[in-house]
Amino acid sequence: MTNDKPASKLAIYYRDDMVPADEPGNYSKSPTKPRRFLEFLRGTPIWPHIELRDTFSPVTRRDLLLAHTPAYVDAFLAGTMPLAESNGLRWSPQFRDSVLFTNGCLLAAITAAVDDPAQVTMAPVSGFHHAQPAYGSGYCTFSGQVIAALKLYRERGLRGAWIDLDGHFGNSIEDSRKFEPDLDEAIRHDMNINPTEQHRSYLGDLHGKLWTLRKRASAGQIDYICFAHGADSHEWDQLGSQLTTAEWLEASELVYTFIGHISKESPKPVGVTLALFGGYRDDHPESVLGLHAMDTARCLNILGGVELDYQAEVRPRVRE
Repeated sequence: MTNDKPASKLAIYYRDDMVPADEPGNYSKSPTKPRRFLEFLRGTPIWPHIELRDTFSPVTRRDLLLAHTPAYVDAFLAGTMPLAESNGLRWSPQFRDSVLFTNGCLLAAITAAVDDPAQVTMAPVSGFHHAQPAYGSGYCTFSGQVIAALKLYRERGLRGAWIDLDGHFGNSIEDSRKFEPDLDEAIRHDMNINPTEQHRSYLGDLHGKLWTLRKRASAGQIDYICFAHGADSHEWDQLGSQLTTAEWLEASELVYTFIGHISKESPKPVGVTLALFGGYRDDHPESVLGLHAMDTARCLNILGGVELDYQAEVRPRVRE
């Protein structure tokens, strides 16, 4: 076994200034999701297995330029319209600062995981995987996965994989390949994993793609894995439809089981980082947080050897 057994605590990177005070007029409530998720976890048996880490910094303009054009970066930093709100969210200095911290949070969590692969980390963030090099899109401002991947590849030669189970295809990686060609090495084409279809077909597609990841990792071609289990792939989400609650949780177990196999088979340690990504429930936002919490419990059970029998309430969506 190459990797040591992961710690029984999940290291979550969080600080209050990565969350704006409110989201006036925004359809997406993702900017405040990190705070709401941590508040939700405090009321569950998961909380004693959480280690909070707040020693990280926001990304810099130089970091942003790894994945984005100077015109877009400078427009967002200054609040220049229309680019500053091309993500579909209202701009403010506080929101700008929170975006820099959420991108810094993801970078810090992945870096910590590769430095200590026995410790699974989490960046409880979203708002990345639809961003384009020259503008924001789909409630996403900057492509944090691309920034982190290019920084780790260029500075340390590290290669990663993304398992993106958000309900919507994570296009920012694919749409950035022409902008920064060495992204093809940092995250290879088949290592941006986005399952398609619904229900059993979705799970079958995920299983096949995880086998490809397992083979690459066994060949020593993967240094870290990022897993984002977006709750908008749940059938009762306002924007999703792919999986029932049981199937959504089966996907969690499938991913963590494969990661467990990879940790034993890879010739070198592989870091593991979690993220949240999407989830939209105006009628019962706790259903979104509950799904993320149940995914977190399964991570701790399968990768950390914890025994948590935790079930959250996930209500059928009230349709207008």
